[in-house]
Amino acid sequence: MKPLDPRLLRQVRAARWYVALTVGLGIAAAALIVAQALLIAALLTPVVRGDGVSGPLLVRTFAGLALVVGGRAAVAWAQERYALRAAARTVAELRRAVVEAWALRGPRAAWPTAGNAAGATADSTAEPADAATGGASPEAEVATLATRGLDALEPYLVRYVPQLVLTALLTPALVVVVLGLDWVSALIAIVTLPLVPVFMVLVGRLTAGTSERRLATVERLGAQVLDLVAGLPTLRAFGRSTGPAERVRALGDASRKATMGTLRVAFLSSMVLELLTTLSVAIIAVGVGLRLVEGAMDLQPALAVLVLAPEVYLPLRRVGAEFHASVDGMAAVDRAFTLLGPHPSGAVTERPAARGRSRSAGGTLVLDGVSVRAPGRGVVAPAGLSARIPLGDGRPGSGRVVALRGPSGSGKSTAVLAVLGLLTPDAGRVGVVPDGHDDGALRDLAALSPDDLDEWWSGLTWVPQRPALPPGRLRDVVRDGLPHPVDDRALADAARRTGLDAVVGTLPEGWDTRVGLGGVGLSVGQRQRVALTSALLDDAADRPLVVLDEPTAHLDARGEQTVLDTVRAWRDAGRTVLVVAHRASLLALADQVIDVHAAAEPTAELATAVPAARPATDGRTP
Repeated sequence: MKPLDPRLLRQVRAARWYVALTVGLGIAAAALIVAQALLIAALLTPVVRGDGVSGPLLVRTFAGLALVVGGRAAVAWAQERYALRAAARTVAELRRAVVEAWALRGPRAAWPTAGNAAGATADSTAEPADAATGGASPEAEVATLATRGLDALEPYLVRYVPQLVLTALLTPALVVVVLGLDWVSALIAIVTLPLVPVFMVLVGRLTAGTSERRLATVERLGAQVLDLVAGLPTLRAFGRSTGPAERVRALGDASRKATMGTLRVAFLSSMVLELLTTLSVAIIAVGVGLRLVEGAMDLQPALAVLVLAPEVYLPLRRVGAEFHASVDGMAAVDRAFTLLGPHPSGAVTERPAARGRSRSAGGTLVLDGVSVRAPGRGVVAPAGLSARIPLGDGRPGSGRVVALRGPSGSGKSTAVLAVLGLLTPDAGRVGVVPDGHDDGALRDLAALSPDDLDEWWSGLTWVPQRPALPPGRLRDVVRDGLPHPVDDRALADAARRTGLDAVVGTLPEGWDTRVGLGGVGLSVGQRQRVALTSALLDDAADRPLVVLDEPTAHLDARGEQTVLDTVRAWRDAGRTVLVVAHRASLLALADQVIDVHAAAEPTAELATAVPAARPATDGRTP
C-alpha cells in the first residue's frame, strides 16, 4: 500500500481537489512558520542583550507577529474544515462507485481477486465466495466494505494526508531556511531526518499487517452478522434464533483483540518516533548553545534556529503519529479498487431515455440451448433449455401465461435472470425475434448495448419472490417507478383485484401509512400484494411482458387465489406472463409449460467457459 494511493486521485474528484487545497495551505503554513520564527528572534534578541527597543518598531513587530499567529490559526481552521468536507464527499463518491460496480457484476457475482478484478462472476473461474469472504456471502462483504470499511477513510484524509503533504513541502523548505541561518544545524537536521522515515517503515510494516488483519476480522464479523440478520426469521421459525450467539461472540472477541493489537503497535511506534525526534532537536539545541557560549554564533539567528528546529521535525512526527489512523483507510481503499477493477468507471453520468417502443412488444422470446454452470454444485442448471415464447402486444386476446416447471435447483430462477438480461449463459443464447422474421433476426440480450438493454427493461415488469420496496407512504410505494401518473380510482381498482384493499383497511392510516425500507411494517404476503398492485398498474401496451419468480411461495390459500386472479387479469389485458411455478394451481392456469432440467457438469468446454461481461450500465435493474 502506498501512503497516497494514486488511484484515489485519478478516480475521485473530491480527493484531487482536497489534495490541491492541502498543497496550497501547506505552502502558506511554511511561509507563516518562517515569518513567525524570524519575528520572535527579532523581538527576543534586544531583550536578551539588554539593548533598548524603540516603541514604533516594537509595535510593528508585535503587530506582525499577531498577524502571523492569526494566519496560522486561519490555515489550521481551513485545513480542518475542508478536510472534513472533502472526506465526506470522497467517501460518498467511493461508496457509490463500489455499490454501482457490484450491481453491474450481476446477481451471481463473486468477490474479485487480482486476476479477475474486472467482471468476475460466480459462474466463472473467480475466487470462491468462501475463500474471499471468510464464509459470508459476497453481498454481505460488499455491504461491510461500503459502510464500516470506507468510514475509515475519514481519519486518513482528515489527519494523515495533510501531514503527509506538509512533510513533503514544509520540511525541505524549513531545512533550506535553517541552512541560510546556520549550516551546522542544517547538517544535523539533514543527517537525522532520514532516520525518522526508516523507523516509520520498520514500524509501519508491522502496523499495516495488523490493520489488514483487523479489517478482515471486522469485515468477516459484519458480513456474518448481516447474513444472520437476513436469516433471522427462518431461525426464529425453527427455534434456533439463539444458536449463532456463540459464533457472534467469538467474532466480537477476535475483533477486539485485533483492534487492541493494532493500537498497541501504534502507541509503541509513536513513542519510538517521539523519542527519535526529541533527541534530534536536542542535538541541534545543544550545538547552538555551545556555539553561543563560545561566541561563534550570533544570538538572533540562534534564536530563529531554536524556534525552527522543532518545526522541521513536527510534520514527520505527526505523520508517524497519524499513520496508525491511516492504515485502515488505505486497506479499505485497496479493497475498494480491487472491486472496481483496473479501469473503474467513476461517477455515473446521466444517460438518455430509451427510444421508441419497447422491443418486448410483440415478437417471440427465444431460449436456444441455454446452459448455466451452478457454482460449487458441479451441475449445469438449467441444461440445454430451449423454448419459444410468443410475446403479447398489449391488445386483449394476445396475452398468454407461460410456466417454468422443474424441481428445486433445476435452474428456473437462473433462466429468469437470463431472460431479464442480468445473466449471460455459459452456453446458448436468449433473445427476441421480431414479428415476421426468422431466427436469423434474433437480437441476443447478451449483445445489447446499455441503451438497448434499458429499452428491454422498460418493456417488462419484474416481481421477484421478495419484492424490494422503497420507504415512504404506502400510496407512493405502490406508484413508485410507474412511467405515468395514476389516479386514486385506478389505484383502488388495482388494489381490489390483488386484495391490497383489505390490507389497507387494517392499517392505522390507510394509504398514508408509512412503510420502511424493504417493506418493514408489512408481512411477506402484504409486500407481495403491494408489488402485484404496482405491476398491475403498468400499461399493458408499454410493458407487455410480466416476469414472476414463484409468486405464491410465501402465501396462504387466499393469497394464492389473489395471485391467480392477477395473472388472469394480465393475460386478459394482452400481456405475456412468464412465471416460475411449483404449485399445481399456477401450472393449471398456464397456456404453455416449459420443463427445466439440470445436468451434471461436463468436463469439457462448458466447465472452462467464462460468461461474457455484461456491458456497463448505470446500475439500474428492471
